[in-house]
This record gives sequence, structure tokens and C-alpha cells, in this order.
Amino acid sequence: MRRRLMVIVLFDRVDLLDVTGPPEVLSLLAREMDEATGYEVVLAAESLEPVTTSAGVRVLPDVTFEQVAHRAVDTLIVPGAVERDAQRRVTAVVDDRIVAHVRELAIRSRRVASVCVGAHVLAAAGLLDGRRATTHWSTAAQLAAQHPDVDVEPDPIFIKQGDVWTGAGLTACLDLTLALVAEDFGEPMAARVARQLVMYLKRPSGQSQFSVPLSAPTTTRRIDELRLHILAHVDGDLTVHALADVARVSERHLTRLFRTELRTTPGAYVESLRVETARNRLESTDDTLSRVASACGFGAVDTLTRAFHRTLGVSPGEYRKRFRIAG
Repeated sequence: MRRRLMVIVLFDRVDLLDVTGPPEVLSLLAREMDEATGYEVVLAAESLEPVTTSAGVRVLPDVTFEQVAHRAVDTLIVPGAVERDAQRRVTAVVDDRIVAHVRELAIRSRRVASVCVGAHVLAAAGLLDGRRATTHWSTAAQLAAQHPDVDVEPDPIFIKQGDVWTGAGLTACLDLTLALVAEDFGEPMAARVARQLVMYLKRPSGQSQFSVPLSAPTTTRRIDELRLHILAHVDGDLTVHALADVARVSERHLTRLFRTELRTTPGAYVESLRVETARNRLESTDDTLSRVASACGFGAVDTLTRAFHRTLGVSPGEYRKRFRIAG
């Protein structure tokens, strides 16, 4: 059995789930296999002193960076850390010392994967230059601004570019690790592990990491109530005129509220929500395209198709072929 050394980088204030998620997936893999997985998971830090995570839970490293410096690494996992300012804005935190260790370890690693805002560490180490990459949606703009040579995509739950993987926020670390398992042991084994995790099978990398209703917090109760109305009546009349009547404001004021609160127009917001609803149906049902179009408020298949091409760059049929989850 081939030995697969997986090194998970530890440092102060690291997100706890980023660290514990991948080993949990691999432990369930061991239950499903009839033989040893070959994985050896070690937590590496600058010293063997306990590391305090963002959750306040202390974790003991297995090795120091120096102790693992000369070993061949199969998979290097790089988690991240964030801080919040007085306005509760989230910023990824990058320690130059950790960046240096990651850069050195990556040279001897078969593949490198970041979890959540760990992508900022990879970018600082120069490992994402010229590549597509993702991270938690809340820090995607920061990553793009600080590293213009990185093609940042805030929507996918993970992206593979050659031997470098980047994953989205928190629980997406499970999806990314399942994808690593699928690469090493095949899709059927990854699906078996997903069932043990009580996940609705492994989400493909192209799926969105967040839903339209939750994608932008608001401060106006009127807009929050209107979003709930749209969600509950996705197949109904959601024109600007109809929504203005529901909100008891003028059409001009409604458009101003959407631009201020959601940075979009009412029409664009409604279409995004309808596309997401259609995606869920295409992934989980065998409904005809005509039925999907009707149930999601598009009315006709042609309208549904045009919306998919505008939003996702593929047709509804192509999307279903790629992301359909067997019942």
C-alpha cells in the first residue's frame, strides 16, 4: 500500500473545522475500505506547543515544520484564519512565517490544497499565480485585490488546477476532501464516505458555495420581507410593478432599495433566485425542462435556457448532465 503523507498546517487562530474536517473524512474512508488507506495525517506547526484555534479549542501538533521538512508529502492542506473589525467585516489573516513554511513544503508535495481562506496563504506563497482559485465568498474581493495574478472565482465550492486545489468556506472542506478521496480511490468510494457523513452525496466542484437568499445580508426589514415573498412565490408575478405593490413603495424607490441593499436590480435578483431554484430541481428531480421552467417562473423553456446561458454559461440540459444527483 502506497504511503500518503498528509500534512495539515497549524497556526494560532486557525479555523477549527478547516483542521478537523479532512481527517474526519479520511477516518470514515478507513471504515469503508477493506484494507489500509495508506494515509498518514499529521498536524504540523512551528513548535509542539498547543495551538489555539478560532473556536478557542486548543490542538496539539504532531510534528514541527522542521521535523517534516525533509519528508516527501503527498498532500499539503493549508487552512486559514480571519479577523473581524468593528463593523464586523471579515478579513483573511496571513502570517509571513507560515507562508514561508508552506512555500517550502509545497515544493516536496504531490498536491496542495487550501481550505476556506487558506487560499490567501497559497496566493502569498506564489502558488496561485496564473491559476483559477476560490475561497470563502466573504474574502474573495480581498484575494482578488491583493493578488491580481490570481483568477479568483468566489462561487464554486472547490477548484482544481493541476496539482493545486482551492476550497470554499468551512463545510466545503468536506467536499474538497471527498474530491481528493475520489481522485485517489474512485467516485464510488467517495460516495460511500459521503453517505457516512450524512451528506446528500458529494457536491461537484462547479456548484455554488452559497444560496441567493443568503448571499447578501440586509439592514432593511422591508427588503428582508420582500425577499421572503419572492422566495415563496418564485413561480408568480415578480415584476417590478408587482413587487412595488407588495412593498407599498413606488417602482423607483423599490429599485433604489435593491441597489442600496443588495447591489443589484429587482429583475436581476429575481432571475438569480429563479435560476438557483431551477438548478436545485435539475440536480434532484427528473422533471422535464418544461415543468422546471414553469415551476421556477420562467414560463417557457427558451426563457429558462437564456437565463442559464446568461448566469452559468451552459444550457439547463448540460447542467443536469453534469450535476444530476441520482435518487
